Amino acid sequence: MRLFQSAQGHVLSDLTIAEATAAFRDGVLTSVELVAACLDRAEEGAELNAFITLDAAGALAAARAADSARRAGKPGKPLSGIPIVVKDNIHAAGLPCTAGTPALAGFVPVKDAPALQRLRDAGAIVLGKTNLHELAFGVTGYNPAFNTGSRPGVRNAYDSERIAGGSSSGSAVALGARMALAALGTDTGGSMRVPCALNGCASLRPSSGRYCGRGVIPIAPSRDTVGPMALCMADVALLDALMTDDHGLPPVELRRLRLGVPAEFWGDLDADTAALANAALERLGQVGVTLVPIAEAGLLALNEAVGFPVVIYEARQAMRDYLREQGPGIAIEELAKDIASVDVRAVYEHWVLPGKIPQGDVLVDVEPVYRAACEGGRAALRERYQDLFEQHALDALVFPTSPIVAPQAGPQVNEPEVFRRLIRNTEASASAGLPGIQLPIGLGPQSGLPVGLELDGAAGSDRRLLAIGVLLEALFGRLSAT
Repeated sequence: MRLFQSAQGHVLSDLTIAEATAAFRDGVLTSVELVAACLDRAEEGAELNAFITLDAAGALAAARAADSARRAGKPGKPLSGIPIVVKDNIHAAGLPCTAGTPALAGFVPVKDAPALQRLRDAGAIVLGKTNLHELAFGVTGYNPAFNTGSRPGVRNAYDSERIAGGSSSGSAVALGARMALAALGTDTGGSMRVPCALNGCASLRPSSGRYCGRGVIPIAPSRDTVGPMALCMADVALLDALMTDDHGLPPVELRRLRLGVPAEFWGDLDADTAALANAALERLGQVGVTLVPIAEAGLLALNEAVGFPVVIYEARQAMRDYLREQGPGIAIEELAKDIASVDVRAVYEHWVLPGKIPQGDVLVDVEPVYRAACEGGRAALRERYQDLFEQHALDALVFPTSPIVAPQAGPQVNEPEVFRRLIRNTEASASAGLPGIQLPIGLGPQSGLPVGLELDGAAGSDRRLLAIGVLLEALFGRLSAT
C-alpha cells in the first residue's frame, strides 16, 4: 500500500504523535489532513479486516473541531487532533461494541470506558473500533465474523496471506499498516504483545490494576488489562502517562542495565526470529548492557498450574456479570449460541459453560483446580519472578515476544499447538500480573516479517520499563511502513 503525503512531503500516516503535534504547531499539517490520510489507508487496506466499525464522519468532525480550536489559539491538549483506534471489546460511546461476536453486533454503549475517556479528554480522535479474535479468546485473529474483505480473519499488515496475531488483532494491524497513530488493546495472556510483535509496533502490558477495567468485555478479570499500543515507545509512554497521571520517566543508562536471558524462552525459535533476536542480544552487549544467562528459570512450568484454569474458571462468571451489569442484558447462553469461530465455540461449549477443564483424557471440575492456582500456584510464580529479579539484580527479563513470525492464514492456525507456540513467552508474566513491553527489532531476512522483543519487569516497574524501551528503540530503530 502507498503512503499518503501532504504537499509539504510529510508521510502523514507514518508520523509519531510527537511529530504530528509538532507539524500541527508549525502550521504544516492539519488534523483533517492527518485523519483523512488514515481513513484513506483504512479504505485501501480494507482486505486486512482491521476494522469492525469505521467512524469516518465522526472522526472528520472531531478533526475539524481540533483544527478550529487551534486556529482560535485555544490551549492544545497532549493528543489534540491525533487519530487513534480502539479494540472492539472496549466501550466507546455511540459506537457498537461487539467483541467480534455476532450476538453483540447491536450493542452500543453510551459511555466510554474510563481508559478511553482519559485519552479523549486529552484530545484523541477515535477513528473506529478494531477487529479481534472472537471474544478476545484466542491469539491468531482468525475470526470468520465481521469481514470487510473477501477472506476471513484479520490479516497481517506486512503480508495479507499471514495472520495478524491476537486477540488485539485489528489494533496492531491498523498501526502496522499506518491506519492510525495509536491504539488501545487488551491483554489477558499476550493479546497486545503478540500482534504487536507480528505487525511491527510497540505496546505495554501494564502491571495488574494499573488501569481501570470497567467498560471492557472480559475474559478473566484477574488477568485482563487494557493497554496502550503505538508506532514508537515514546508514544506508548505518553498514552500510559495520560491514563495514569504518572508522567515521569526515570533516568536509565544502557551500560548500567542488567537483563536476564531465560533459556526456556529462547528455545524452538524459527530462523528469522532466532537471527534477529540473537543479533539484538549481541548489539545490547556491544553498548554495555549486562546480559545474565538464566539456565533454569522455571517460569513456564510454574505457569502450567495457573494460566489455563484461571482463565476458564473466571470466564463464565465474569461474562455473566458483564452482560447483566454493563452489557446488553442477554444471558451467557444466548451469547454462546451465536459464536462464529469454531475454536471459541468449542472452548465455551466444552469448558467455560460447564465449568470443566481437561486433565489428561478426562474433563474435571475447574473450581478446585482454580482454587489451588489462586492459593498456591500464582504465589509461587510471583515469588519465582521476584527471586530472579533479586538474585541477579535484574532490571528485566529479555526474550523474543513470539518464537515465530506470523504463520500463514487459514483454519489450521487455530489448532492448539499454534496457540501454545504463539503465546508461550507471554503468558507467564500475565499470570503473575507483571508489566511487559514489546518493541520491534527488525524484519526477518527470509520472510520479511516483523520480529519483536519483550522485556518483563517487576510489579510496578512500568515507567522504568518504558524508559528502557525508549533507549532500546533508539538502538534498534523503528520499522518502516508497509
